[in-house]
Amino acid sequence: MQKFGKEDLVIEIGPGLGTLTNELLQVAGKVICIELDERMVKILKERFFLFDNIEIINEDVLKLDLNDIIEKSGYKSAKIVANLPYYITTPIIMKLLEERVNLESITVMVQKEVADRLCAKTGTRDAGAITYAVEYYSDAREIVDVPNTSFVPMPNVSSEVINFKIRKDKYTNVKNEEMLFKVIKYAFMQRRKTLTNALQNLGISKDRIKEMLNNLEIDERVRGEALSLEQFIEIANLI
Repeated sequence: MQKFGKEDLVIEIGPGLGTLTNELLQVAGKVICIELDERMVKILKERFFLFDNIEIINEDVLKLDLNDIIEKSGYKSAKIVANLPYYITTPIIMKLLEERVNLESITVMVQKEVADRLCAKTGTRDAGAITYAVEYYSDAREIVDVPNTSFVPMPNVSSEVINFKIRKDKYTNVKNEEMLFKVIKYAFMQRRKTLTNALQNLGISKDRIKEMLNNLEIDERVRGEALSLEQFIEIANLI
């Protein structure tokens, strides 16, 4: 489980009424709450006006420069905690990873089905394009299941708390990140297609793709879901 101490800056996305915020304020050095709903912001300000280690930002997190916020806080890095509406979970997680926000970790509760995809092992049928992005930027693990009976009113789906430990040892053998994720994207756009057929969307001839895969000792009939991240990196580097 993620631990917090007085040396930590915690950024909480979507604090709502502040149930988790109250716990974080007791243990963290500073808590920055990012809340879009003005009604919740008013409640948070009234509830925590006696605390001197809280900052409340009434903004859409997708429009914020989080690195700037961290730098102005005086802390070197931050830990993210989020309990988000499911429809916005993936865009926010990808923003945090792709923008290389100066983070140590991200702890978030998401729909169980999404958690399984995010934390799946690459090269398996459970993996999707986002699984490879998550592995590229972080070490993801599932922490605890949260049954739908834990909520009132009870939703139709179960949830899970997952943690991403941000990689400090970045992949140094990648020649072009944009090309890497483009290759992964096309490989998963139509999962039933072989990689040879899927990569033709990049404007590369079928013969050239077969030649590249043969050079890398990858079966030309393979589907994207069977490849490791390292194999995708090798393909992107060749392209």
